[in-house]
Amino acid sequence: MPELFTSLYQQFLTTTPLEWLATLSGFLCVLLAARQHILNWPISIISVSIYAYIFFQNKLYGDTVLQFYFLLTAVYGWYYWSTSDTQDNRPITGFTTRQMLATVSLTLLLAAILGGLLRFFTDTDVPFADGFCTAVSFVAQFLMTRKVLQNWLMWVLVDLLYIPLYIHKDLLLTAVLYIAFAIIAWKGYRAWQLAYQK
Repeated sequence: MPELFTSLYQQFLTTTPLEWLATLSGFLCVLLAARQHILNWPISIISVSIYAYIFFQNKLYGDTVLQFYFLLTAVYGWYYWSTSDTQDNRPITGFTTRQMLATVSLTLLLAAILGGLLRFFTDTDVPFADGFCTAVSFVAQFLMTRKVLQNWLMWVLVDLLYIPLYIHKDLLLTAVLYIAFAIIAWKGYRAWQLAYQK
């Protein structure tokens, strides 16, 4: 056990300034999204741009591609949230059980395809873990841009799954960030749920 703490401490000491910037901007972005604040989108652009580089360097290719997708959805989300007919933000919507089942099925299919592609065409040592997390994130991000309540449940799941993946890749600070993300995602779900019910 002491060796584990020593190893974790060493990882913190070797965290680059770039990862610190990506982590802090990522944290602020998710915090603002949970509060339905439109500034989450421009801050997201900063975070995902840096993480694209970090993940590529660590052979997390699914996550690298995902950051470019996040970049596009940040621009779209910023536009969509700002073009409301009301003076408020766009209203939150919810999925029916049928829509949620279809979304889960589509996500699993995408995860299998991505995992297979990463296994056969890259040198990653975590193809299916990377593929699954990428697929869930891909779908959850789109649902967030459309303000679908259930996006937060998908984020809770994938944030928890990312923690051991990032520890495996010696990205300890990012793993800690994803613990915070999971907590914020759950709080975001509860806050959006209350707003949706009103």
